[in-house]
Amino acid sequence: MGFCTEKNLKQIEVATHIGVDKSAYSKIEKGTRALTIEELQKMAQLFGMTTDQILNYDGKIPREVVIEDKTAIEQINLINQLDEEDRNIIFKMIDKMLTTKKFKEFFQKNVASL
Repeated sequence: MGFCTEKNLKQIEVATHIGVDKSAYSKIEKGTRALTIEELQKMAQLFGMTTDQILNYDGKIPREVVIEDKTAIEQINLINQLDEEDRNIIFKMIDKMLTTKKFKEFFQKNVASL
C-alpha cells in the first residue's frame, strides 16, 4: 500500500493507530493479511480518506493544495472546482475584504486632506 511513505508516518505509528502490532501492519501493507472493517475505518480516519479510497488505493494520496504559489488563473481554476456553496463563501469573504480596503483608502484620503 505504501501509506506510511506517502504520509511520512512510521509503520509503528499507523499500526498503533489501527490497533495492531508492527508485524501485523507490515503484513497488511504486503497484502498477506486482510484489514478488518474496524482497522479499515481507523486507517481511513488517520489518512483523511474514505474507506473506498483505501480499498481502491492506486498509490497516489492527494497532496495538500496550496493556492498562494499559483498564478491568478490557476487560483481561479482551483476556486471554480469547489462546490457552489464553498465558492459563494469565498466570494463573500473577498467582497468583505475589498469593501473594507476601499473604506480604509477613502478615509485615509479624506482624513489626509483635512
